[in-house]
Amino acid sequence: MKKLLLPILCVTVLFSCRKLDQPITRDYTDAAYWRTADDALAALASCYENLSDDTYYFGDEALSDNGYVNGIGYKAVSLIAGGAYDPSNQRLTEEWKYRYTCIRKCNTVTTNIDRVTGLDSTLKNRILAEARFIRAYSYFQLAGWFGDVPFYTNLITIEEARSISRSNRETILDFVASELADIRNALPVNNYSGAANGYQEKDKGRITRGAAIALSARVHMFRSEWQKAIDDCQLLINNATNGTYALQNSYSNIFSPANEFNNEVIFDIQYGGGRTHGSQRNFLPQTVALLRSTLVPTQDLVDDYIMLNGKGIRETGSGYSENDPYTNRDPRLNATILHDGSTITDFDGKVQTILTKPGSNPATNSVDDQGASPTGYYFYKYYDRTATNYASGLNLIVIRYADVLLMYAEAKNELSQLDASVWNQTIRALRVRAGFNDAGATEFPGVGQEALRTIVRRERRAELAFEGVRATDIRRWKIADQVMSRPVRGIKVSGGAFRTDANGYIIAEDRLFTNPKHYLWPVPTFERDQNTNLGQNQGW
Repeated sequence: MKKLLLPILCVTVLFSCRKLDQPITRDYTDAAYWRTADDALAALASCYENLSDDTYYFGDEALSDNGYVNGIGYKAVSLIAGGAYDPSNQRLTEEWKYRYTCIRKCNTVTTNIDRVTGLDSTLKNRILAEARFIRAYSYFQLAGWFGDVPFYTNLITIEEARSISRSNRETILDFVASELADIRNALPVNNYSGAANGYQEKDKGRITRGAAIALSARVHMFRSEWQKAIDDCQLLINNATNGTYALQNSYSNIFSPANEFNNEVIFDIQYGGGRTHGSQRNFLPQTVALLRSTLVPTQDLVDDYIMLNGKGIRETGSGYSENDPYTNRDPRLNATILHDGSTITDFDGKVQTILTKPGSNPATNSVDDQGASPTGYYFYKYYDRTATNYASGLNLIVIRYADVLLMYAEAKNELSQLDASVWNQTIRALRVRAGFNDAGATEFPGVGQEALRTIVRRERRAELAFEGVRATDIRRWKIADQVMSRPVRGIKVSGGAFRTDANGYIIAEDRLFTNPKHYLWPVPTFERDQNTNLGQNQGW
């Protein structure tokens, strides 16, 4: 059957068990379904499958000035980042389909769960809350990328799908915020004790109350609703009522397979068992992953990591040297990015030194090699040495406690309330955890709102790099037309057949971001061919 817009066919293929990291294995007919609690849980598990995947998660980094995809991988995000795309672009076309498939699955759960007789009321409310969270998350993603989109919470027909119009973005965001507030009490906290709303150890990875609150804060940040974001964050900061969250002692350990489900993680995408992802083959050096390195960091990201004394590299007294650019830098730089001289233990247990400068010997990982990183940098965060055949089961973190602290600091500053007390709770705590001990980096700087805004945004970038949030941040801050209209830069070189800027930094690609056109993606061509009522966004 031909693919339809806003997928409206019955969900007849569902998960066979409650675990969230297993592939679909069973077929069902609607008449034989919705008889037991396990049926409802299996249908809910199918919703989880469409929360996200690694191509969206990692590909989003290249939709910002943090990352660059060399070629058309990750569903052609490089065309979007470069401003050279149209409504037929693969990423935006598949994003639309992916999110509406998820919404259809969630609507199937909310519409049909009453057919299960004798279902425990607490379990029923939890299942409904999880489905509503996933649906709200899907609508948040759609509204963020496309603006006005079709909105419905029932099971629409083919005819309705071909005639439905788009609803206002703010109406949809109102719905998302309302849903996240309404479902909180039906969701368990993250204690896995089995005592809270039927939550048990085997249910790790399911949506919790903390996830609903943290996502609500993110929605309010997107809308510049600072006090509402503060109110949400305060429900999680030093407050165990809605979950027990804290910063891990080690920054790099947050992303290690041995430390999954740590209490800094609030909401993550589940992998492992029968579900794996192979993105690390695209972002690691060739000598480690034995594949071309296509998803790579930019020089602009590297430049934003501060010095150990708290100063930016261009600030007077920073101590930065272009001849020794990686010394005395924010420790999170080395935990996130491999640069010239970095070491890495490969899959065979051998320690490799990564050489990226032109003329290096061997040249396999240097900018000289066609299959190496064109910027001279590689992502290191999310490297999983335990992966079999490079296929990782490592969960991908969507929101963690550090993000809550950063949202809190940003919102407080926007209301001119970022003082020493808030600083110590947030920025100082993150920097101390990262390994800073110089007072210039850890003590409240006592500067004005604009200077603090720069500090908070830079801190957010360093802390959350390669976690898929930067693309949304630069759009909600309305700076995307500035930072995404700059060339993608790589390491500084001297001589050779490289295109460089005036200072000798490699230019890997020119980019363009037009305001207001590129702040919203166009409605996909395929969808408008099926439904003439959808209209189109400005400039498309």
